[in-house]
Amino acid sequence: MVQSGGLVSKERRSFIKGSAAASLAAGAGVSPAVWAAGSDAPEKKEVRIGFIPLTDCASVVMASVMKFDEKYGIKITATKEASWAAVRDKLVNGELDMAHVLYGLVYGVHLGIGGPKKDMAVLMTLNNNGQAITLSKKLADKGAVDGPSLAKLMASDRREYTFAQTFPTGTHAMWLYYWLAASGINPMKDAKVITVPPPQMVANMRVGNMDGYCVGEPWNHRAIADGIGITAVTTQDVWTDHPEKVLGSTGEFVKKNPNTARAAVMAILEAGRWIDSGLQNKTRMAEVIADKAYVNTSVDVINQRILGRYQNGLGKTWDDPNHMKFFNDGAVTYPYLSDGMWFLTQHKRWDLLKEHPDYLRVAKEINQTALYREAAGQLKINVPKGDMRTSKLIDGVTWDGKDPAKYADAFKVRAANPA
Repeated sequence: MVQSGGLVSKERRSFIKGSAAASLAAGAGVSPAVWAAGSDAPEKKEVRIGFIPLTDCASVVMASVMKFDEKYGIKITATKEASWAAVRDKLVNGELDMAHVLYGLVYGVHLGIGGPKKDMAVLMTLNNNGQAITLSKKLADKGAVDGPSLAKLMASDRREYTFAQTFPTGTHAMWLYYWLAASGINPMKDAKVITVPPPQMVANMRVGNMDGYCVGEPWNHRAIADGIGITAVTTQDVWTDHPEKVLGSTGEFVKKNPNTARAAVMAILEAGRWIDSGLQNKTRMAEVIADKAYVNTSVDVINQRILGRYQNGLGKTWDDPNHMKFFNDGAVTYPYLSDGMWFLTQHKRWDLLKEHPDYLRVAKEINQTALYREAAGQLKINVPKGDMRTSKLIDGVTWDGKDPAKYADAFKVRAANPA
């Protein structure tokens, strides 16, 4: 039974913050204020970092709550935002210094799609995995419980089907489109796609505004708890260990404040490492971020999937080893150039980009690999030898970043060539 509310009392929050910080301080391998003196001092002491109420904001929130930030001479002020469009606008106009943000949003703004054109930066990856695609209980009752059965229903019961994502160039749009296309459904021709902010997904499905949606947790599990939706697929089943949210900023901010940027990366790296280090820390994190100030839901809706305990809303349960991770011995957080390039291939596939960009050049402009390596090196965190990685996605197609234009053009189901 999922309890409603689930807010943490002030006393409990104080205990969580105090005990967590104390337990961590005892074993911390980095001395306080390691970057806080001389020419390495942060240029800006207060760092405003925007976030959307999602489980994967956790490393940003915990970096502030547990005062990892103070070790590096900064104070992270985590600010709750209403939508990805609001995050984009506040980053671009300087109201936010950084944000917990969609990978594809950063790339879209850099190229002038999905908003005003502005040089952008990805400082680190915040998490892998942990999103899902939810189908309405009404669709499930008609037999649509996965990609093939959804395609069959849409072919036999013809009407306008509506699916929601969270931002046109963002991760959830790309996971949704990729999954639909892998089942032979062209999202540009066979369905209507709308944009809905993450915290509003469940309410919109409840009143029948969409047949399905792709979003981050806890809003997929919440649909199951509320009895209005089922999990058709997890995004880690679309692409195991896929990049998800990033720590994003403008290119201008990083150039003016490199020490501040590095300090923020180090604080959030420590927070991610702390979260992933054990069951107790993950449980404590869930208690903190469930609070009204952050995600505003019950702890039970968050903590099951953060521990890899999944159910699909139809009686199936499983333990998923590829659940949301924030660190994973440094494997999560490196800003691979190939990860950023992949989003560009999908933007081209779906005609958000009209021409092929210089994929590698754009990724090198955005992803701050040198700054990340510097921060990780100070914390003795493993970094990969190269900037590319290879992955096989749900349709069996391998992505390695070697020929992005060929990869983008090879998909049978795409906007320019409807299947």
